[in-house]
Amino acid sequence: METGDPLVTAGWLKQNISAPDIRIVDATYFAPFHNSPKTGREAWAESHIPGAVFFDIDAIAAPGTDLPHMLPDPILFSSRVRKLGIGDGNRVIVYDRNGFCAAARVWWMLRVMGHDDVKVLDGGFGAWQAEGGEIEDLPPGPVERHFTARVRSDLVKDVNQIAAASNAASHAIVDARPAGRFTGEAPEPREGLSSGHIPGSLSVPSSQLINPDGTLKSVSALQGLLPNHHAPTITTCGSGVTAAILALAYARLGNWDVAVYDGSWTEWAADPSRPIASGAA
Repeated sequence: METGDPLVTAGWLKQNISAPDIRIVDATYFAPFHNSPKTGREAWAESHIPGAVFFDIDAIAAPGTDLPHMLPDPILFSSRVRKLGIGDGNRVIVYDRNGFCAAARVWWMLRVMGHDDVKVLDGGFGAWQAEGGEIEDLPPGPVERHFTARVRSDLVKDVNQIAAASNAASHAIVDARPAGRFTGEAPEPREGLSSGHIPGSLSVPSSQLINPDGTLKSVSALQGLLPNHHAPTITTCGSGVTAAILALAYARLGNWDVAVYDGSWTEWAADPSRPIASGAA
């Protein structure tokens, strides 16, 4: 059973960065509709925490689908992360530089594949710089390491499972998108998708969980923001990225079994047969 805090501080990482079992992962992701001047890989190439490899959620993803960065099968996942030097016996520390996007997603992916020894750097790259941590622009030369995948299917939900949960009200379904997209008052950034929400779901925008300095809010603050702390819960968002921020926050409250709807709104709203609710939850 996973316990403790799913995050580590920049101070902790600075003290432990030289430990031989530590593997540092930069998971920075900028959604295409945000019109970022650079990609996550370009940002990593310019500067990163020493030894950090880059985890591209669009590359380590299921092929043959129009849905973005879907979870790959364990064979593909194992093959890709081995080449990053991530494997059995490693303590993995994941960070990004834009509000847990997509460090939380990679934290969740590793846990789905059975690697529990993974933490997220609280505050990401900004916290590391504020701590006075060194940075580099040299690409690391990771040594390939064996990765044994042991899939935890309970941590990921597909469209049929989310539909069943919605119909039966068997789980709390918590949506990380901005409130306007949830209520249907604001458009979706992905062309052709209606806004609104899965019937029975609740709105907790992921941005509400993050402090101005980029760290995750405290346990007491999260308790006031997240419903049903220990109930069976599924998180969702636009494409399964910020939903993982909610899962990370629930883990900080002690609920490590929160599942992520991988296809999220991109999959749900693309099917005209799926019901769409609007207005407040």
